[in-house]
Amino acid sequence: MSRLAEFRALEQQLAAQLAELETLKNDDGLKREIEFEQKLRDLLAEYGYSLRNITAILDPQASTRRTPEAAESKSGSRKPRLVKIYKNPHNGEVVETKGGNHKILKEWKAKWGHDEVESWLAQ
Repeated sequence: MSRLAEFRALEQQLAAQLAELETLKNDDGLKREIEFEQKLRDLLAEYGYSLRNITAILDPQASTRRTPEAAESKSGSRKPRLVKIYKNPHNGEVVETKGGNHKILKEWKAKWGHDEVESWLAQ
């Protein structure tokens, strides 16, 4: 895109945003919300309270509830998988894996059976 075309596109976006801003400035609902917020902040300042204090008064358990961030961090506490080493006695081939979804391991299990391949697990 040429610089001129980019400039004109940005100019149009700016004009659209300015029109939307003017519409919001004339919105009675928004005016009431702004007025309510200002009165609430003035009232909080008058009594020396913060929004955190009011939340603690209205919902005492709010501070003890777990946040989504705490729940996500718990999933990282899983114990890491151990590396398993299998050695095929037929051809001496060695496979190292942390899970059972290894291509060669699957082939061995299909050919010689699960129990046989598990017996090849090196300690």
